[in-house]
Amino acid sequence: MAFTDASLTALRVFREVAERGTLTAAATALGYTQSAVSRQIASLERAAGAPLLERRHDGVRLTSAGRIVLRRAAAVVDQVDAGARELAGLPDEPSTVRLGWFPSAGAALVPRALAALRVTHPAITVDSREGRTPALVRALRAGTVDFAVLASVPPFRPPDTETPALELQTLTERSLHVAVPAGHPLARGDYIDVADLHGQSWIAGPGSAAAGGAGDSTGMGAWPGLDERPRIAHSARDWLAKLGLVAAGCGLTTVPASLAPAVPPGVRVLPVRGGPQERRRLLLARLPGPLPEPVARLAQVLREAALTP
Repeated sequence: MAFTDASLTALRVFREVAERGTLTAAATALGYTQSAVSRQIASLERAAGAPLLERRHDGVRLTSAGRIVLRRAAAVVDQVDAGARELAGLPDEPSTVRLGWFPSAGAALVPRALAALRVTHPAITVDSREGRTPALVRALRAGTVDFAVLASVPPFRPPDTETPALELQTLTERSLHVAVPAGHPLARGDYIDVADLHGQSWIAGPGSAAAGGAGDSTGMGAWPGLDERPRIAHSARDWLAKLGLVAAGCGLTTVPASLAPAVPPGVRVLPVRGGPQERRRLLLARLPGPLPEPVARLAQVLREAALTP
């Protein structure tokens, strides 16, 4: 069997596996059994004459051959879908942009940008999704989002090491702040001294290093760099849940400064003075290549929204 005989179904399944990161997640998304997904992948690997996936305990990773197939599969599937729309008498979607964004960007940055885009370019449609950085990077590689808003913390490494390297543009760089209950003694001033953070109870994301995870943009919680092991009183992935726990007096949590306008009543967001300061970069990530006009327009609006205090 030659690769030119590979089925469209196998290409769709492979693209889904590449985006989801596991065969199980791809099977769930497609409504297939895991064994059916495995058979499609095996068929495609036989056609390619090389392994396309490296099976690991935490999911799958594309091989060099897999990266080539993914790039071509994304283009083929998109073209077939466009042909199906044309045959059905439906308009193509040249003005639709697919945007991915990390969770806290949905609190202020993304809504602000989309509202501005509706005013300046009402013909552009944006389909967006929230996701953690690894999932968004896989979606970029699979061609199911056009670009993504990511968060990066020091030492500001690239979000992955695959080739071709993602094109990254810094939207803004801001300090990390601390959210405290409005009735907490630390909420009385205009800033918090880092020494006063010792002995506090924290609300952290399950992916944070302080909570025992590997660290991620959604895993913030305890102030980084404390010379003590922080007490994690509560673990929550959703930033709104964490702020709700802060408002209830259950502890403190770290937040990007950009979240300040969206905090619920009963919470103050304050800068920290003294000690090393944690900086976060907001990045716009995409695959290298020509930038379609609708994507360029939304990128510009996001840059302008990111500069708004």
